[in-house]
Amino acid sequence: MQTNIDLQGLRVTVTGGTSGLGLALVRQLTAKAACVAFVARSAANVERVSAETGALGIVADISRKDDIYPIAMQVTAGLGGVDVLINNASSLGPVPLSLLADTDCEKLEAALAVNLLGAFRLTKALFGALAASAREGRGALVVNISSDAAVNAYPGWGAYGASKAALAHLTAIWDEEVKDDGIRLLALDPGDMATPLHALALPDADPSTLKAPELAAAEIIEKMLDALSVQARLLAGEHA
Repeated sequence: MQTNIDLQGLRVTVTGGTSGLGLALVRQLTAKAACVAFVARSAANVERVSAETGALGIVADISRKDDIYPIAMQVTAGLGGVDVLINNASSLGPVPLSLLADTDCEKLEAALAVNLLGAFRLTKALFGALAASAREGRGALVVNISSDAAVNAYPGWGAYGASKAALAHLTAIWDEEVKDDGIRLLALDPGDMATPLHALALPDADPSTLKAPELAAAEIIEKMLDALSVQARLLAGEHA
């Protein structure tokens, strides 16, 4: 069994794939011959990124429950399965950022619908495909994009921080539950990046002081490959 994992032929799905970190991930993964599907809400943006990268573009909204199974069906049909799912799509909740006492319930629900429920539902919908990939010895990994707001209390970031904290803990629990299935789940904080989401949250921030999404994407891909290599070595030991 091969234990040196590379990106060629790896089947990867990225949510929020038309801007910021998601776009950087799609570009870098396809440039290294991974088989990539990505999800975003804007049909025009999906068409543009698909034409640029050759990745399979899926127009959908992961905050909508009714969109989840159509996404999963298009991913598995288009890629022939899935080895890695990167739940990157994120919502700030209220914009401008608001103190919790001033946050509408609907805005908190919106953050939870994308950052927590969307990631949970899509992972659940693709769980069978991930388990099949693990059985085939390809590895199976879910990367949930987190934030330092998941562990630090920043005033005004209540909806976003609470949803990311819930996602991080959900990831840790799920990772413990599925070890016997050969699936890993990781929550990764890419750091403060010069992305449209950050600009929306803090419009006065100097982009030059922030990490480039391309650098964050490269770091995430490296950690992804490390995790898959560890999985492969473990599986090789089990079948030795």
